[in-house]
Amino acid sequence: MIRVVLADDEKLIRSGWTTMLSLHEDIAVVGEAGDGREAVEAGTGADVVLMDIRMPRVDGLAATQELARRSPATRVIVVTTFENDQLVWGALRAGAAGYVLKRAPADELVEAIRLVHSRDALLFPDALRRIASPHVGTATARVPVELTARELDVLRHIALGQNNAEIAAALHVTKETVKTHVGNVLGKLGARDRTQAAVLAYELGLVFAGAQRRIPEAGGWS
Repeated sequence: MIRVVLADDEKLIRSGWTTMLSLHEDIAVVGEAGDGREAVEAGTGADVVLMDIRMPRVDGLAATQELARRSPATRVIVVTTFENDQLVWGALRAGAAGYVLKRAPADELVEAIRLVHSRDALLFPDALRRIASPHVGTATARVPVELTARELDVLRHIALGQNNAEIAAALHVTKETVKTHVGNVLGKLGARDRTQAAVLAYELGLVFAGAQRRIPEAGGWS
């Protein structure tokens, strides 16, 4: 069962989400919040939090960042009416696992919840590549660790949105091997999930947004 908390300052929206999610046996709404401060309290220990960005007292970005610190296993999906790429990128950097628009179809929201809970792939990688475009190569510091050539390759595939099975097929290795590499990549980068690793990969210029391979060979991080 996926335990979900709903954070939005409009009760009508929370009620609509609750009604919609109640139709799915694998999802249970376990809490609600009307502002960011309540979202952190209610969301701590939950599996997934649907987080509005614009909320009173504490906004969704600050709440996402605090929730990532307090409850690392909780995945935040930013749900917003604003098609503001800069705002969404800020949410991803704050620790969100992805975002959907409030006008998105119900099945898209359900898919998002299941996907971030599985942690097997990025949420809507095409959208991530689009909003990443202005941020490619903008990091002012290099990662103070060295990834192996294979780990760099896995990171590229992560940033392109491929799941473990797809990466395994591309690299001609087993899914278990990929899972090990993904864990090593996240650990070395200090990334809490695939989304954070992908954001860092774009900012370091290791991949182009929507383009082809741009991964240094082993030793290129020295």
